[in-house]
Amino acid sequence: MFKELDPILHSQLRLSIVSTLMTVGEANFNFIKDTTKATSGNISIQIKKLHEAGYIKVKKSFKNNYPNTTISITSKGREAFENYVNDLKKYIQPGQ
Repeated sequence: MFKELDPILHSQLRLSIVSTLMTVGEANFNFIKDTTKATSGNISIQIKKLHEAGYIKVKKSFKNNYPNTTISITSKGREAFENYVNDLKKYIQPGQ
C-alpha cells in the first residue's frame, strides 16, 4: 500500500535544498547556506549526492576572483520532488 519514499529526498537537508530550488529555480551556494542554516561542509556533501542522482545541476565559476557555485534543479529533480510529495501524501491520507 505504501510506496518507499525516495531515499535521496528523504534526508532533511537534501529535501530543504530541493524544496528551495523548486521555488527559486536557481540559487548560489551562500543563498542555500543562509536558507537552510546548515554548515558549508554539510551542504557540499548533500549537493554532491543530489548532483550524482541527477536532481540538480552544479555550475562552478568565479565572481570577483571568488569561487561561485550556482545550483539549479533539473527536470529529473522536479519529477522526483513531485513524486516524493505525492507519495508522502499517501502516508498522511491513506486510501485517498
